[in-house]
Amino acid sequence: MKKVNILKDTKDFSRIIHANKSFHFKDYIVYLERTEESTYHFGFSVGKKVGNAVTRNLVKRRLKNILDEKVYQKGFNCIIIVKKAILEKSFGEMREDVLRLVKKIDIIKDVENEK
Repeated sequence: MKKVNILKDTKDFSRIIHANKSFHFKDYIVYLERTEESTYHFGFSVGKKVGNAVTRNLVKRRLKNILDEKVYQKGFNCIIIVKKAILEKSFGEMREDVLRLVKKIDIIKDVENEK
């Protein structure tokens, strides 16, 4: 995932979390904000309860890797908050859950219709 598609600013996280409703899905809480921008952004929040910095960074790298597999619509900001139960999942289970999640919140670009 490109760095331009990552949210890191605390103001952005606060604005998105407080202004939008959340979607709860298994080990994830997702906040989605629709925008008029020509790009999309993802933000990740992995708390200290999940583990030390190495473990938290591993979870974020895995999420970025999984999200890179799809092509997304333009004009949204998405924050994914990870719960502690993620540590019990394998990469395959995590991949299935995240792909089902992005399909559920309808942010995947419909590539077949554009051709």
